[in-house]
Amino acid sequence: MAKKYAFLFPGQGAQAPGMIKDVCEAFPEARKVIDDVSAITGVDMPKLMWESEMPVLSRSDNSQLAITAASIAVMKALETKGIVPSAAMGFSLGEFPALYAAGVLSFEDVIKVVRQRGLIMQATCEKIAAANEGHAPGMSAILGLPPEKVMEVASGIKDAYAANLNSSKQTVISGTFEALEKAEAACKEAGAKRAIRLSVAGPFHSPLMQEAADGFEKAIADVKFNSPKTTLFSNVTGTLATDGEEIKKNAVLHLIQPVRWTDEEAVLFDMMEKDSENEWALIEPGVGNVLTGLWSKTDYAAKYSCTPVNSADSLQNI
Repeated sequence: MAKKYAFLFPGQGAQAPGMIKDVCEAFPEARKVIDDVSAITGVDMPKLMWESEMPVLSRSDNSQLAITAASIAVMKALETKGIVPSAAMGFSLGEFPALYAAGVLSFEDVIKVVRQRGLIMQATCEKIAAANEGHAPGMSAILGLPPEKVMEVASGIKDAYAANLNSSKQTVISGTFEALEKAEAACKEAGAKRAIRLSVAGPFHSPLMQEAADGFEKAIADVKFNSPKTTLFSNVTGTLATDGEEIKKNAVLHLIQPVRWTDEEAVLFDMMEKDSENEWALIEPGVGNVLTGLWSKTDYAAKYSCTPVNSADSLQNI
């Protein structure tokens, strides 16, 4: 049987100082990606990724560019080993390297689009923080409570929204600083085991980002989104993405609507199950292992493995 791979690209929050430096030292193809991103954007990517402290790296205008560059760099390193994606899906920001992997956006376009997305979202987050006496908005992961209950709790709190449907036991909420404090307390009262504030710059995937969505729609108006050349999934619909124009519209809706990750996982599993001619495996290329962790908690993991590829060692061993 032929071996096929589904690539799961990580989202914002995966960033870390020194990210994939060893990969770039071991694989010239990966280092070229980082240098090309610097040339396209005018941002010193090695300095940003390898010398910045976490507060700087976690800004939307920095983390989005760094994570996208890291994901594509690792993907290029994997190519040297003959490993390419036959299916691609990305979590939140990760959807953009997935669009590149599927041929929807060119390399230059995906970098320019992500750069604008990060700048626009950071500006909106700062505006929300200023309107709330400097208390930054953000996101919080609620653990140990069914998503339906988290959505119910959030719906009763002003400026709190269920944003990322990660698993049956983990849902991320977005909101203003005050709304998150209230929602975290209410979820704990309802039986949640923990509430973890995330290292992100704003209330992503919620109506609080509408201004950013409006700005992003204008920013990508002239960008060509091709129909995918390989299997691609959408956070907005939770299922396959097949049409370039629809993908472009969903890239805007993406900022204000939830990430339907559990739905995507189910559709991916169903697709792999129906493919009797090929052997499938999952790879998380880039930074961290969050998506591998989420997959490992599903029933699907018993049959299909997911491997994080985020270091030179993991590339050598795959």
